[in-house]
Amino acid sequence: MGFRCRWPHGRVLLLSLVLAVAVAQPAAAGVVKIGVLKFGTVSWELDTIKSHQLDKAEGLDLQAVELANTNAVSVALLAGGADVIVTDWLWVTRQRADGAHFTFAPYSTSIGGLMLPPGSPVNSLSDLKGRKLGIAGGAVDKSWLLIRALATQRHNLDLDSAVDKVFGAPPLLNEEIQAGRLDAVLNAWNFTAPLRAQGYRELVRVEDAARELGARSRVPFLGYVFDENWAAAHKDDVLAMIRVSRKAKQMLIDSDAEWNRLRPLMRAPDDATFVALRDEFRRGVPLHWGDAERADAGKLFAVLAKLGGADLVGKSSELQPGTFWPEVTY
Repeated sequence: MGFRCRWPHGRVLLLSLVLAVAVAQPAAAGVVKIGVLKFGTVSWELDTIKSHQLDKAEGLDLQAVELANTNAVSVALLAGGADVIVTDWLWVTRQRADGAHFTFAPYSTSIGGLMLPPGSPVNSLSDLKGRKLGIAGGAVDKSWLLIRALATQRHNLDLDSAVDKVFGAPPLLNEEIQAGRLDAVLNAWNFTAPLRAQGYRELVRVEDAARELGARSRVPFLGYVFDENWAAAHKDDVLAMIRVSRKAKQMLIDSDAEWNRLRPLMRAPDDATFVALRDEFRRGVPLHWGDAERADAGKLFAVLAKLGGADLVGKSSELQPGTFWPEVTY
């Protein structure tokens, strides 16, 4: 989805932020600036990289540019305050349709899921009719659109009109369902994991919905995103960044001790939440990226574009050529 300012007096604040990040100097050779949320999950991988000097071993210096929210992360890339961010390929293809040159390399297949409180009588999407559903990310969030498409396919049910929708920020929605004010919640993976640790039940995992809707592979929705012209001029650095990222992910798959070291950064309040977050991160590590995954992304784009329309994809009536950086395959 394209950038939208949601702050009060948004234009003034947005302009100030753009000016602030635009004065940043371009990264030198061997330096890659990654825009991240200060307490976001991307920082777990970056901390692993820096703690073990994995970037240094590749002749690289990955530098975190910490930002306050997802809007600021997008603006940092648009204005040149960061070389790379992590976002989804829907944002990339929309930007390309508008004339930008951003491109994508995989980061994670984890998206989120639809969670139910302990003891819920809901056993299928059709059972949600008339119930209050919390939805993170807004009316054209990719997870919500995929769940809507699945409800139509399974039950011929228009979930959009069948449920009482409550849109909100992920942490607020978790608080609402824990307080009993929601019957179900559709949230990002790093917010469903704590619920799972508390005994909540997952009705549908979004990545499973994607496969039922036609994707035969595990499609990474989230990826490293950067300008293809910058990448052409810094190809060795970008390829080194991808190698370093994969090494860090493998370390996080293999080593429980590494997760114990990361635990303070994760801010998990208890052991069960810590384990749930660790396991979900591991589950989301992309193992394959090639023609099959790219083709499946095209199938899912068609599903999403049909429901989300211009509000989601803008001028991009189809997945734009160049959305996926061709230099990365594994």
